[in-house]
Amino acid sequence: MNENYQEYINRVGQLTLTSTHALQLKTIQKSPKFVQGKAISFPGYSVITPPNDEDNLNSNFYSKVEILQQELSQFIDAGLIIPLPSPSFHFTIADLIWDISYQQAVAENANFSEQLREEIKYSFSQYQNIQGQFSSIEWQLYGIALRPRAIILCLAPKDQESYQAIIELRSCIYQNAGLMALGIEQQYDFTGHITLGYFGDIPENLDRDLLSQTIAKINDLLLEDSLPVLKINRIELRQFDDMLTYSRQPDWAVVEF
Repeated sequence: MNENYQEYINRVGQLTLTSTHALQLKTIQKSPKFVQGKAISFPGYSVITPPNDEDNLNSNFYSKVEILQQELSQFIDAGLIIPLPSPSFHFTIADLIWDISYQQAVAENANFSEQLREEIKYSFSQYQNIQGQFSSIEWQLYGIALRPRAIILCLAPKDQESYQAIIELRSCIYQNAGLMALGIEQQYDFTGHITLGYFGDIPENLDRDLLSQTIAKINDLLLEDSLPVLKINRIELRQFDDMLTYSRQPDWAVVEF
């Protein structure tokens, strides 16, 4: 399922095109992760970079993300998008398990969470055997894209090494037989991104053309800017209770560069 570097760039480039936005806006849906604008229970585990409020290295990068989020919100009907608070911004390396699948796994296996944490620790130890070949991992803002229930900022690797560093780690995770036995599997192509917000109530008279034009203007501005990059020097296993809170214990698995 893994793409090579150029295939990734080409696909993400397509996601940020105005013509793609126009098609996707026809099928956007309200996110079930929020009710009346408030995050509801949506538990699970992911492998992510430290959230913005814990990442002093990338304060300039996340400040730019917050500005873009605010610019977008100025042109969107209130309630259409539920913006995520900037302290929760992060870069997801690998989704593991969430919501009903997680709840069922815990109900059927009282040791599920402990086993998952041990298997991720093993995956990270396997990655350390090849980690030394990656000296600098940087991803840069590329453009706004739409998902059926969310609006995101796509990221592109600054170079092939930055891309390969993430893909190799994902391989160590998703090819781990122990994780597979727990029901963890790669379910879709990797798209590096920061989630800006989730769709809330969608008006019947939503001006989709205006929204598409607004996104296009912001993406054009991105092309003109000298953009800060996300410097990845730490990747962690995190548990989440909803889409705002990502926690971990000190002894949980971590990769440091």
